[in-house]
Amino acid sequence: MGWKEIELECGIKEGNSTFLLKNVLNCWSVCGERCLRGGHEFISDGSSMKRREFLQGAGSIAGFGLLSGCVRKLPVGASVPGLPFYDAVPPLVPIRAHEDRIFRITVCLRPFRAQGPRMDVERVGEKVVVHNYGHGGSGWSLSWGSSTIAVKNAMEAVAAGGGSKDVAVIGAGALGLTSASLLQRAGARVTIYAKEQAPFVRSSRATGSWTPDSRVAFASKVAAGFPALWEEMARTSWTMYQSYLGMSGNPIEYTDRYGLSDDEPQAARRESKEPVGADGTVLDFARYESRIADITPRSILLPPESNPFPTKIARRSTSLTFNVADYARQLTTDFLIAGGKIEVAEFHAPSELAALPQKVIINCTGYGARALWKDDSIVPVRGQIAWLIPQPEVNYGFYYHKLNVLGRRDGIVVQASEQGEASGWNDANETPDRGEADRAVQELAAMYARMGAMKTGKRASA
Repeated sequence: MGWKEIELECGIKEGNSTFLLKNVLNCWSVCGERCLRGGHEFISDGSSMKRREFLQGAGSIAGFGLLSGCVRKLPVGASVPGLPFYDAVPPLVPIRAHEDRIFRITVCLRPFRAQGPRMDVERVGEKVVVHNYGHGGSGWSLSWGSSTIAVKNAMEAVAAGGGSKDVAVIGAGALGLTSASLLQRAGARVTIYAKEQAPFVRSSRATGSWTPDSRVAFASKVAAGFPALWEEMARTSWTMYQSYLGMSGNPIEYTDRYGLSDDEPQAARRESKEPVGADGTVLDFARYESRIADITPRSILLPPESNPFPTKIARRSTSLTFNVADYARQLTTDFLIAGGKIEVAEFHAPSELAALPQKVIINCTGYGARALWKDDSIVPVRGQIAWLIPQPEVNYGFYYHKLNVLGRRDGIVVQASEQGEASGWNDANETPDRGEADRAVQELAAMYARMGAMKTGKRASA
């Protein structure tokens, strides 16, 4: 019996309205709490499933036959679809994974601080310096939120210092550009002083994904109020990024991601031990994404018949992608159009800031603050990307076997983490490793070879 032939009727009450439905899927989607015919509740792990939870997880639950309630009323032989047709996995264009298609290899040093970003205010001679650096792997993701706080502190210093609205920003990366933009919106006249601009700043070598708690701090080292502060920054940034959707060049866009594993579901859920760096440091990176779970789509466990990958487990999610080349250019252009200035300058010690005409300065020097400010709390976390020639039709990403892949409009990111989360810890080497890049692309090619074997009816083994 086909799905359209199912004749089960279900009275659904939602609010003050009652619906009579002949399609069980519609019953689940509209109600999601109680089927009045027979008084069945949809049960998952012993508890009622709320409507929103069902809508976001229906595909995986139905695919594994975990639904109760109305399901028990289905005629013998009826089949329950894995994913509703509107949520089907689209055809995924394979990436042309060849080493000779690597057009660039970049290395970025993430500026990690165990206690989290430095955002305090200090006086250096006659200057007021507002710090805004040390965001680890979450610089782009937290930039608008962190810079909002920095600008508030800077404008308070401006008001306290007599009202001169000339403000300096040191650094032209993610934090520098967003700080400068927000200062302009607050009415300041802004000059950016920087040794480099995009695409030569470290921020331009980022993966380009929404990762607001990536190596942002150690859970055991942060102040009691930091989780709430992190949430404030993340929510502020998230809101700002929505205003860039649909703009020319697609500087910001949503794309699908797939988390892949060859483990059984139980093993995939098992918590692993904290990673340990090469120097013996236990890396208890803070995890805060549960604090903002309401603003991001939930991941869905794909039923086996909907899994296009040659792995036992595939979870699909949707997240923000930063096409950094276009995004950084747009931020710079907007800043200049609004009357901002950029001057080439390099500083070697805080005392050199005395030569600047501005009395209030926002310090957004990222990893450079380690040398400039003699801040030994900054630990470099090396990350390398092999960039494959862009394929516009590749608009998805996945993580598998410590390999992170993301199709961006300015190139396909292929990033190996051969030591997992301990990769790159306390490694300040910015020289590209061609061998690492080639191995990453070879592993990517092996993945698509297995996918090709699936199309012949053979699911290749890991």
